[in-house]
Amino acid sequence: MSIKFAKRAAGQILGRGTTAIRIKKESFTDVSNALTKEDIRKFIASGAIYALNEKHNLSMRSKKLKKLRSEGRRRGVGRRRGTRKARAGRKWEKKVRSQRVLLNEVRKLGVIDSKNYNMFYMHVKGNAYATKATLLSHMKEAGIKLGDEDIKKINEAIALRYRRS
Repeated sequence: MSIKFAKRAAGQILGRGTTAIRIKKESFTDVSNALTKEDIRKFIASGAIYALNEKHNLSMRSKKLKKLRSEGRRRGVGRRRGTRKARAGRKWEKKVRSQRVLLNEVRKLGVIDSKNYNMFYMHVKGNAYATKATLLSHMKEAGIKLGDEDIKKINEAIALRYRRS
């Protein structure tokens, strides 16, 4: 077909870009006549088509700085950008996600109906509960019967969920 096809097919097979693919001069015409990927594979096996070695950027400087930062250096007042709250991370996201996971596990147990689930979900979205414990206490106040065994099952399911990923 063409050299363009050969380079593209070889790039797909070797997992590299077309600019990294090289063809030996002796087999240039043979490669340009290749019609299928199977033909390209044969040329790769024979060594007529090959890929250049990947380039790796040296990162000694960044590794050295990372080590210093892990030791607490280079983190002074002059280095900081943003307020203390902005630098603290995503506490709200973490809290909301954990509460939503708890709600989903309670729903899977079949303890809560869709109306109450939706109500509690919207409360969680509105930042009504400070922790998972307060969410559970509000659920109990609303008349949802959660025993110690149910809470153990929920905690085991959550632990399994995070162990898998």
